[in-house]
Amino acid sequence: MVTAHPLVRLLPEAAVDDPDVLAAYRHDRASFCPSGEPAVLVRARSTEEVSVALRWAYEHEVPVVPQGARTGLSGAANALDGCVLLCLEKMDEIVEIDVPEQLAVVRPGVLNGRLAAAVAERGLYYPPDPGSMEISTIGGNVATNAGGMCCVKYGVTGDFVRGLQVVLADGRVMRTGRRTAKGVAGYDLTSLFVGSEGTLGVITEITLALRPAARRPLTAVAFFPGPADACRAVAAYLGDGHRPSVLEFMDAETVRAVSALVDLGFPPDVGGVLIAQSDAGAAAADELAAFERAALDCKADEVVVADDPAEGELLMQARRLVGPAHEALGTSLVDDVCVPRGRLAELVDGLDGIAAEHGVRITCAGHAGDGNMHPSVIFDDTDPRQVAAAQAAFAAVMDLGLRLGGTITGEHGVGVLKRDWLARELDDAALWTHRQLKASLDPRGILNPGRVFA
Repeated sequence: MVTAHPLVRLLPEAAVDDPDVLAAYRHDRASFCPSGEPAVLVRARSTEEVSVALRWAYEHEVPVVPQGARTGLSGAANALDGCVLLCLEKMDEIVEIDVPEQLAVVRPGVLNGRLAAAVAERGLYYPPDPGSMEISTIGGNVATNAGGMCCVKYGVTGDFVRGLQVVLADGRVMRTGRRTAKGVAGYDLTSLFVGSEGTLGVITEITLALRPAARRPLTAVAFFPGPADACRAVAAYLGDGHRPSVLEFMDAETVRAVSALVDLGFPPDVGGVLIAQSDAGAAAADELAAFERAALDCKADEVVVADDPAEGELLMQARRLVGPAHEALGTSLVDDVCVPRGRLAELVDGLDGIAAEHGVRITCAGHAGDGNMHPSVIFDDTDPRQVAAAQAAFAAVMDLGLRLGGTITGEHGVGVLKRDWLARELDDAALWTHRQLKASLDPRGILNPGRVFA
């Protein structure tokens, strides 16, 4: 006779240990990262259920892997053998939208796109917009400090998080931060948990700052003979003090992949594309005129300003289709390096050398205005030689990013995929501090062990 898992008895309406159900929750979108066999899945609906699950796991020293919608690309939500999968997607309530204070209070399972639409109906704006905004959760966005296309002007998720409710490893519930726009009492514990990838606590409520509704944007696209020319235009344009609301890059291979899904009408021989958008109202035309000048000075073949808002939206939709478009090309190892904008051209030039050295195909798109690029190594995951070559190329991209004064991850997080690289980026004292914080908040090491750092 098979005995139910203890958490199924403690949380009969939330916990399941059916193998078929567990299999569906084993990993995020980094399916090439290892994933183990979980013992039980808790689909929590309240902070109290999260607390019960963590208290049991802490007492029995069982690892816990927190999950949102499992849209991550670094393996941070992948199961470990014998673990408790703690899924928060059912905690999807928008608790409050406070119009006068311009803030929202939400549970972690709320989808990013749903929140953006809800606050827009109230005349407000939530800027962080990762490419997965229609399917990724706010909790997951906070856990990885996700970015998006509007970050060049408005900042990343963490810039909008004012406070959190967090369940600690032993089941205690803590609040951090505050609702007010200012507040410096005590350590900034809110920022500590933002980007911690479930290794320090489990977030069950988020207080977010909002902005007044954005003006209807004006959009432009510039076509370049090569990707490095487009990158030089980014540095020139932003270096003159301009701040568009969007400044996105696609290389030729990415354009071809997206064009297979939607007719973009782009020149067939384009080498690099920049999409710029301004929501500066009356000043938008001047901002895009400056973009056109910078692009033409950097050898752009053509710059087109979309007078029709629908045409501008089509350009933005094309950029959002980069992820789905790559699914047709094969398995992708999506990198996420961020470098100083002045060194973007060196980054994209270096990708060609890496692709040639390892015999792989590398495409590149990204948030050029932030210096945050997403080189994608395309390979056949059924061919062991291609897998090895892809992994070597992926590592070479991260090494290049660090040598250019950048970081191994701008928004996807470290997870499992980049864990061994964190020690390359941090100095010894910083790595020691990370480990001390982890040991203090999770003394039994049950929260997402083996993620972020070893």
